[in-house]
Amino acid sequence: MMMNIERIPVFTVNDEMKSLKPRMMDAIENVLLSGHFIMGENVKALETEIAEYLGVKHAIAVNSGTDALVIALKAGGIGEGDEVITTPFTFFATAEAIHQVGAKAVFVDIDEETFNINPKLIKQAITPKTKAIMPVHIFGQAANMQEIMDIAGEHGLQVFEDVAQAFGAIHNGRKAGTWGVAGCFSFFPTKNLGAYGDGGLIATDDDDLAANSRMLRTHGSKKKYHNETFGYNSRLDEMQAAILRVKLPYIDQWNQNRFQIAKRYSEAFEDISGIIPPALSRISEDSHVFHQYTIRILDGNRDRVQKELSDLGVETMVYYPIPVHRLPVYEGSTISAPVSEKAAAEVISLPIWPQMDVKIQQKVIDVLISVIKK
Repeated sequence: MMMNIERIPVFTVNDEMKSLKPRMMDAIENVLLSGHFIMGENVKALETEIAEYLGVKHAIAVNSGTDALVIALKAGGIGEGDEVITTPFTFFATAEAIHQVGAKAVFVDIDEETFNINPKLIKQAITPKTKAIMPVHIFGQAANMQEIMDIAGEHGLQVFEDVAQAFGAIHNGRKAGTWGVAGCFSFFPTKNLGAYGDGGLIATDDDDLAANSRMLRTHGSKKKYHNETFGYNSRLDEMQAAILRVKLPYIDQWNQNRFQIAKRYSEAFEDISGIIPPALSRISEDSHVFHQYTIRILDGNRDRVQKELSDLGVETMVYYPIPVHRLPVYEGSTISAPVSEKAAAEVISLPIWPQMDVKIQQKVIDVLISVIKK
Protein backbone atom coordinates (compact mmCIF):
# COMPACT_ATOMS: atom_id res chain seq x y z
CA MET A 1 0.00 0.00 0.00
CA MET A 2 2.83 2.39 0.85
CA MET A 3 4.26 1.88 -2.66
CA ASN A 4 1.23 3.64 -4.14
CA ILE A 5 1.50 6.96 -2.26
CA GLU A 6 1.66 10.11 -4.33
CA ARG A 7 5.18 11.49 -4.60
CA ILE A 8 5.84 14.09 -1.88
CA PRO A 9 8.39 16.83 -2.70
CA VAL A 10 10.82 18.14 -0.12
CA PHE A 11 9.53 21.65 -0.91
CA THR A 12 6.96 23.23 -3.22
CA VAL A 13 5.55 26.69 -3.97
CA ASN A 14 2.40 25.30 -5.57
CA ASP A 15 0.22 25.84 -2.50
CA GLU A 16 1.63 29.32 -2.00
CA MET A 17 0.82 30.25 -5.59
CA LYS A 18 -2.77 29.06 -5.27
CA SER A 19 -3.46 31.66 -2.60
CA LEU A 20 -1.19 34.46 -3.82
CA LYS A 21 -1.53 34.15 -7.60
CA PRO A 22 -3.83 37.17 -8.14
CA ARG A 23 -1.55 39.47 -6.14
CA MET A 24 1.57 37.98 -7.74
CA MET A 25 0.24 38.48 -11.26
CA ASP A 26 -0.77 42.07 -10.50
CA ALA A 27 2.68 42.81 -9.07
CA ILE A 28 4.45 41.26 -12.08
CA GLU A 29 2.18 43.04 -14.55
CA ASN A 30 2.82 46.38 -12.86
CA VAL A 31 6.56 45.88 -13.24
CA LEU A 32 6.18 44.97 -16.90
CA LEU A 33 4.01 48.00 -17.58
CA SER A 34 6.41 50.30 -15.74
CA GLY A 35 9.27 49.46 -18.09
CA HIS A 36 11.66 49.80 -15.14
CA PHE A 37 13.32 46.48 -14.37
CA ILE A 38 16.46 47.16 -12.31
CA MET A 39 16.71 48.97 -8.95
CA GLY A 40 13.40 50.79 -9.21
CA GLU A 41 10.61 51.72 -6.84
CA ASN A 42 9.90 48.12 -5.78
CA VAL A 43 13.50 47.63 -4.71
CA LYS A 44 13.44 50.85 -2.70
CA ALA A 45 10.12 49.92 -1.09
CA LEU A 46 11.30 46.39 -0.30
CA GLU A 47 14.42 47.76 1.38
CA THR A 48 12.29 50.07 3.52
CA GLU A 49 9.81 47.34 4.43
CA ILE A 50 12.49 44.81 5.38
CA ALA A 51 14.42 47.41 7.39
CA GLU A 52 11.23 48.11 9.33
CA TYR A 53 10.52 44.40 9.80
CA LEU A 54 14.02 43.71 11.11
CA GLY A 55 14.30 46.96 13.08
CA VAL A 56 17.50 48.16 11.40
CA LYS A 57 18.51 51.48 9.84
CA HIS A 58 19.60 50.11 6.48
CA ALA A 59 18.61 47.28 4.15
CA ILE A 60 20.60 47.00 0.92
CA ALA A 61 19.17 44.65 -1.72
CA VAL A 62 21.68 42.74 -3.86
CA ASN A 63 21.68 40.00 -6.47
CA SER A 64 22.09 36.95 -4.20
CA GLY A 65 22.82 35.75 -0.70
CA THR A 66 26.39 35.02 -1.74
CA ASP A 67 26.83 38.58 -2.97
CA ALA A 68 25.41 39.82 0.32
CA LEU A 69 28.17 37.97 2.18
CA VAL A 70 30.96 39.14 -0.13
CA ILE A 71 29.84 42.76 -0.27
CA ALA A 72 29.20 43.01 3.48
CA LEU A 73 32.64 41.63 4.28
CA LYS A 74 34.37 43.95 1.83
CA ALA A 75 32.29 46.93 2.94
CA GLY A 76 33.27 46.13 6.52
CA GLY A 77 36.97 46.24 5.70
CA ILE A 78 37.71 42.51 5.75
CA GLY A 79 40.45 41.66 3.28
CA GLU A 80 43.85 40.21 2.51
CA GLY A 81 45.56 38.56 5.46
CA ASP A 82 42.54 38.69 7.74
CA GLU A 83 40.99 35.64 9.38
CA VAL A 84 37.26 35.08 9.80
CA ILE A 85 35.99 32.38 12.16
CA THR A 86 33.05 30.41 10.82
CA THR A 87 31.42 26.98 10.76
CA PRO A 88 32.29 24.11 8.42
CA PHE A 89 28.71 22.79 8.54
CA THR A 90 27.12 25.13 6.01
CA PHE A 91 26.77 25.72 2.30
CA PHE A 92 30.09 26.49 0.60
CA ALA A 93 29.09 30.10 -0.09
CA THR A 94 29.83 31.06 3.52
CA ALA A 95 33.50 30.15 3.28
CA GLU A 96 33.70 31.11 -0.38
CA ALA A 97 32.69 34.69 0.40
CA ILE A 98 35.45 34.96 2.99
CA HIS A 99 38.03 33.78 0.48
CA GLN A 100 36.62 36.01 -2.27
CA VAL A 101 37.60 39.12 -0.29
CA GLY A 102 41.10 37.74 0.29
CA ALA A 103 40.62 36.60 3.89
CA LYS A 104 41.00 33.11 5.36
CA ALA A 105 38.14 31.05 6.75
CA VAL A 106 39.00 29.51 10.12
CA PHE A 107 36.64 26.66 10.89
CA VAL A 108 35.23 26.02 14.35
CA ASP A 109 33.15 22.92 15.02
CA ILE A 110 29.42 22.91 15.75
CA ASP A 111 27.15 22.13 18.64
CA GLU A 112 25.80 18.61 18.17
CA GLU A 113 22.23 19.50 19.09
CA THR A 114 21.69 22.72 17.13
CA PHE A 115 24.19 22.22 14.27
CA ASN A 116 25.22 25.87 14.82
CA ILE A 117 28.76 27.03 15.51
CA ASN A 118 29.82 26.17 19.07
CA PRO A 119 30.63 29.45 20.88
CA LYS A 120 32.71 27.57 23.46
CA LEU A 121 35.23 26.71 20.74
CA ILE A 122 35.53 30.17 19.22
CA LYS A 123 37.93 31.70 21.74
CA GLN A 124 40.66 29.14 21.13
CA ALA A 125 40.53 29.84 17.38
CA ILE A 126 41.22 33.58 17.78
CA THR A 127 44.66 34.78 16.64
CA PRO A 128 46.17 38.24 16.06
CA LYS A 129 44.91 37.96 12.45
CA THR A 130 41.29 37.32 13.45
CA LYS A 131 39.09 40.22 12.40
CA ALA A 132 35.59 38.76 12.39
CA ILE A 133 33.22 35.93 13.25
CA MET A 134 30.63 34.69 10.76
CA PRO A 135 27.99 32.49 12.45
CA VAL A 136 25.42 30.73 10.26
CA HIS A 137 21.86 30.35 11.53
CA ILE A 138 21.63 26.86 10.10
CA PHE A 139 18.34 25.24 9.07
CA GLY A 140 16.47 28.26 10.46
CA GLN A 141 17.65 28.12 14.08
CA ALA A 142 19.25 31.26 15.49
CA ALA A 143 22.79 30.75 16.72
CA ASN A 144 23.71 31.70 20.27
CA MET A 145 24.28 35.32 19.31
CA GLN A 146 24.49 36.69 22.85
CA GLU A 147 27.51 34.52 23.64
CA ILE A 148 29.07 35.15 20.22
CA MET A 149 28.66 38.92 20.60
CA ASP A 150 30.19 38.79 24.07
CA ILE A 151 33.25 37.04 22.67
CA ALA A 152 33.45 39.47 19.74
CA GLY A 153 33.21 42.45 22.07
CA GLU A 154 35.93 41.09 24.34
CA HIS A 155 38.33 40.66 21.42
CA GLY A 156 37.34 43.63 19.26
CA LEU A 157 35.94 41.54 16.41
CA GLN A 158 33.20 42.29 13.92
CA VAL A 159 30.33 39.84 13.49
CA PHE A 160 28.77 39.14 10.10
CA GLU A 161 25.69 36.93 10.29
CA ASP A 162 24.85 34.45 7.54
CA VAL A 163 21.05 34.51 7.77
CA ALA A 164 20.37 32.80 4.43
CA GLN A 165 18.20 30.15 6.10
CA ALA A 166 16.65 32.06 8.97
CA PHE A 167 14.58 35.06 7.92
CA GLY A 168 12.44 35.96 10.93
CA ALA A 169 14.27 33.82 13.49
CA ILE A 170 14.78 35.40 16.92
CA HIS A 171 17.38 35.04 19.68
CA ASN A 172 16.79 36.64 23.07
CA GLY A 173 14.03 38.83 21.66
CA ARG A 174 16.11 40.12 18.77
CA LYS A 175 15.90 39.06 15.13
CA ALA A 176 18.70 37.08 13.54
CA GLY A 177 20.69 39.33 11.26
CA THR A 178 20.49 42.37 13.56
CA TRP A 179 23.06 41.40 16.16
CA GLY A 180 26.31 41.87 14.26
CA VAL A 181 27.61 44.68 12.10
CA ALA A 182 25.73 43.10 9.19
CA GLY A 183 23.18 40.39 8.52
CA CYS A 184 23.31 38.72 5.11
CA PHE A 185 20.10 37.24 3.71
CA SER A 186 19.26 35.07 0.73
CA PHE A 187 16.01 35.12 -1.22
CA PHE A 188 16.72 31.92 -3.16
CA PRO A 189 13.31 30.42 -4.11
CA THR A 190 13.38 27.70 -1.43
CA LYS A 191 14.06 30.09 1.47
CA ASN A 192 11.41 31.02 4.03
CA LEU A 193 11.14 34.34 2.24
CA GLY A 194 11.98 33.32 -1.30
CA ALA A 195 11.90 35.12 -4.61
CA TYR A 196 11.25 33.36 -7.92
CA GLY A 197 14.90 33.78 -8.86
CA ASP A 198 18.06 34.86 -7.08
CA GLY A 199 18.17 37.72 -4.61
CA GLY A 200 19.83 38.81 -1.40
CA LEU A 201 20.04 41.62 1.14
CA ILE A 202 22.41 43.18 3.66
CA ALA A 203 20.92 44.53 6.90
CA THR A 204 22.93 46.89 9.09
CA ASP A 205 22.82 49.80 11.52
CA ASP A 206 26.31 50.89 10.46
CA ASP A 207 26.09 53.98 8.22
CA ASP A 208 29.55 53.48 6.70
CA LEU A 209 29.02 49.81 5.94
CA ALA A 210 25.67 50.65 4.35
CA ALA A 211 27.16 53.38 2.18
CA ASN A 212 30.05 51.14 1.13
CA SER A 213 27.66 48.28 0.35
CA ARG A 214 25.48 50.48 -1.85
CA MET A 215 28.57 51.65 -3.71
CA LEU A 216 30.01 48.16 -4.13
CA ARG A 217 26.78 46.70 -5.53
CA THR A 218 26.87 49.18 -8.43
CA HIS A 219 30.42 48.80 -9.76
CA GLY A 220 31.95 50.82 -6.94
CA SER A 221 30.09 54.02 -7.76
CA LYS A 222 27.84 56.29 -5.73
CA LYS A 223 27.07 58.27 -8.87
CA LYS A 224 26.79 56.68 -12.31
CA TYR A 225 30.04 56.82 -14.29
CA HIS A 226 31.95 58.07 -11.23
CA ASN A 227 33.51 54.80 -10.05
CA GLU A 228 35.47 55.20 -6.83
CA THR A 229 36.54 51.59 -6.29
CA PHE A 230 36.31 48.14 -7.86
CA GLY A 231 32.88 46.76 -7.06
CA TYR A 232 30.32 44.34 -8.42
CA ASN A 233 27.24 44.22 -10.59
CA SER A 234 24.88 43.04 -7.86
CA ARG A 235 21.53 44.75 -8.28
CA LEU A 236 18.22 43.16 -7.32
CA ASP A 237 15.75 43.32 -10.20
CA GLU A 238 12.31 44.86 -9.88
CA MET A 239 10.43 41.63 -10.63
CA GLN A 240 11.99 39.80 -7.68
CA ALA A 241 11.49 42.80 -5.39
CA ALA A 242 7.81 42.99 -6.35
CA ILE A 243 7.34 39.28 -5.66
CA LEU A 244 9.08 39.55 -2.30
CA ARG A 245 6.90 42.50 -1.33
CA VAL A 246 3.80 40.37 -1.90
CA LYS A 247 5.20 37.61 0.30
CA LEU A 248 6.76 39.62 3.15
CA PRO A 249 3.50 40.29 5.07
CA TYR A 250 2.94 36.54 5.37
CA ILE A 251 6.39 35.57 6.65
CA ASP A 252 5.58 35.43 10.37
CA GLN A 253 2.50 33.27 9.82
CA TRP A 254 4.41 31.01 7.47
CA ASN A 255 7.21 30.63 10.02
CA GLN A 256 4.64 29.76 12.70
CA ASN A 257 3.15 27.17 10.33
CA ARG A 258 6.59 25.66 9.85
CA PHE A 259 7.03 25.43 13.60
CA GLN A 260 3.73 23.58 13.99
CA ILE A 261 4.72 21.15 11.26
CA ALA A 262 8.06 20.62 13.00
CA LYS A 263 6.25 20.03 16.28
CA ARG A 264 4.10 17.28 14.76
CA TYR A 265 7.18 15.66 13.28
CA SER A 266 9.14 15.75 16.53
CA GLU A 267 6.23 14.40 18.58
CA ALA A 268 5.87 11.51 16.13
CA PHE A 269 9.57 10.64 16.18
CA GLU A 270 10.27 11.28 19.87
CA ASP A 271 10.30 7.63 20.92
CA ILE A 272 11.42 6.04 17.64
CA SER A 273 14.75 4.27 18.02
CA GLY A 274 17.32 5.28 15.43
CA ILE A 275 16.01 8.83 14.93
CA ILE A 276 17.07 11.98 16.76
CA PRO A 277 14.63 14.82 15.97
CA PRO A 278 15.13 18.48 16.94
CA ALA A 279 14.58 18.89 20.67
CA LEU A 280 11.60 21.23 20.65
CA SER A 281 11.62 21.45 24.44
CA ARG A 282 14.67 23.70 24.06
CA ILE A 283 13.42 25.63 21.02
CA SER A 284 10.95 28.50 21.13
CA GLU A 285 8.45 29.22 18.38
CA ASP A 286 10.53 32.24 17.39
CA SER A 287 14.07 30.96 17.72
CA HIS A 288 13.76 28.30 14.99
CA VAL A 289 11.85 29.05 11.78
CA PHE A 290 12.52 25.59 10.31
CA HIS A 291 13.80 26.43 6.88
CA GLN A 292 14.59 22.73 7.01
CA TYR A 293 13.28 20.08 9.37
CA THR A 294 16.46 18.09 9.88
CA ILE A 295 16.79 14.88 11.85
CA ARG A 296 19.68 12.52 12.49
CA ILE A 297 19.52 8.89 11.39
CA LEU A 298 21.79 6.76 13.55
CA ASP A 299 23.81 3.57 13.09
CA GLY A 300 24.99 4.35 9.57
CA ASN A 301 21.48 4.00 8.14
CA ARG A 302 21.03 7.48 6.67
CA ASP A 303 21.77 6.66 3.04
CA ARG A 304 19.68 3.49 3.12
CA VAL A 305 16.79 5.35 4.70
CA GLN A 306 16.99 8.15 2.12
CA LYS A 307 16.95 5.69 -0.79
CA GLU A 308 14.02 3.71 0.60
CA LEU A 309 12.06 6.89 1.29
CA SER A 310 12.62 7.93 -2.32
CA ASP A 311 11.52 4.50 -3.54
CA LEU A 312 8.32 4.98 -1.55
CA GLY A 313 7.64 8.43 -2.95
CA VAL A 314 9.04 10.72 -0.25
CA GLU A 315 11.72 13.15 -1.35
CA THR A 316 14.36 14.26 1.14
CA MET A 317 17.60 16.23 1.05
CA VAL A 318 20.93 15.90 2.80
CA TYR A 319 22.34 19.26 3.92
CA TYR A 320 25.33 18.77 3.89
CA PRO A 321 26.93 15.45 2.92
CA ILE A 322 30.45 16.90 3.04
CA PRO A 323 31.46 19.54 5.59
CA VAL A 324 33.18 22.51 3.98
CA HIS A 325 36.65 21.71 5.31
CA ARG A 326 36.52 18.30 3.57
CA LEU A 327 35.60 19.67 0.13
CA PRO A 328 38.15 19.28 -2.70
CA VAL A 329 39.02 22.98 -2.52
CA TYR A 330 40.50 22.31 0.96
CA GLU A 331 42.28 19.12 -0.05
CA GLY A 332 45.16 18.40 2.32
CA SER A 333 43.60 20.37 5.17
CA THR A 334 44.31 19.10 8.67
CA ILE A 335 41.30 20.85 10.19
CA SER A 336 39.51 18.78 12.83
CA ALA A 337 35.74 19.13 13.15
CA PRO A 338 34.46 15.73 14.29
CA VAL A 339 30.96 16.89 15.23
CA SER A 340 30.44 18.41 11.79
CA GLU A 341 31.70 15.25 10.14
CA LYS A 342 29.39 13.11 12.24
CA ALA A 343 26.44 15.35 11.42
CA ALA A 344 27.24 15.19 7.70
CA ALA A 345 26.95 11.40 7.87
CA GLU A 346 23.65 11.38 9.80
CA VAL A 347 21.46 14.35 8.84
CA ILE A 348 18.49 14.22 6.53
CA SER A 349 15.88 16.92 5.90
CA LEU A 350 12.23 15.95 5.52
CA PRO A 351 9.54 17.64 3.39
CA ILE A 352 8.35 20.93 4.84
CA TRP A 353 6.62 24.03 3.52
CA PRO A 354 4.24 26.46 5.25
CA GLN A 355 1.03 25.19 3.63
CA MET A 356 1.87 21.49 4.03
CA ASP A 357 -1.32 19.50 4.60
CA VAL A 358 -1.49 17.41 7.78
CA LYS A 359 -2.44 14.33 5.75
CA ILE A 360 0.63 14.70 3.55
CA GLN A 361 2.81 15.13 6.61
CA GLN A 362 1.30 12.03 8.20
CA LYS A 363 2.25 10.05 5.10
CA VAL A 364 5.85 11.20 5.52
CA ILE A 365 5.77 10.18 9.18
CA ASP A 366 4.25 6.77 8.47
CA VAL A 367 6.67 5.97 5.64
CA LEU A 368 9.74 7.05 7.63
CA ILE A 369 8.76 5.03 10.68
CA SER A 370 8.09 1.97 8.53
CA VAL A 371 11.52 2.30 6.90
CA ILE A 372 13.32 2.85 10.21
CA LYS A 373 11.69 -0.18 11.80
CA LYS A 374 12.66 -2.55 8.98
